[in-house]
Amino acid sequence: MTERSEAPSRRDQILQALAHMLETHPGQTITTAKLAKAVGVSEAALYRHFPSKLKIFEGLIIFIEDTLFSRMTRILQEEEAAIPRCEAILGLLLAFAERNPGMCRILIGDALAGDVERLRSRVMQIFDRLETQLKQVLREAEIREGIRPALPLNQAANLLLSFAEGRINQFVRSEFKRPPTQDWAVQWPILAGAIFVTE
Repeated sequence: MTERSEAPSRRDQILQALAHMLETHPGQTITTAKLAKAVGVSEAALYRHFPSKLKIFEGLIIFIEDTLFSRMTRILQEEEAAIPRCEAILGLLLAFAERNPGMCRILIGDALAGDVERLRSRVMQIFDRLETQLKQVLREAEIREGIRPALPLNQAANLLLSFAEGRINQFVRSEFKRPPTQDWAVQWPILAGAIFVTE
């Protein structure tokens, strides 16, 4: 999970353990006792790093946000054309999901069932931000490149994101056997051709 080369901090180890348990124990309740055992610490030690189970889940959501949006910023800086931008943003989401199976259960809300509304709304905000960014890319494409979607902006951005969300759902439903990026290179040109109209 961490991209640093040094050994992960205890906090990162806890988040990694939670992500691993979400991947390997679908449908099971993850208690702080089980999580502490997986990390090899006492529950008291766990609570020194996170005051509650809620905060541990929130830590994973923050990791998802930081990773996705820092890389998305890089995509927007490095790629100017709209269609490759959309492809890269959706490809980023799919590749992140594939590399982090346990976190997919958070992204689709499966792991948050019964938890507080604040966590679910925070995950919704991730998808809202992605959709807003896609909308912005589409808006700029019409102005700068003479490319517009065959649908209204809101609907086009929603359709693009829905495709990626569907792939993530399939990944979780297949118990992580059907990779989200499978056939992406073949499907994207068809999807792009159906959505984008050159004036």
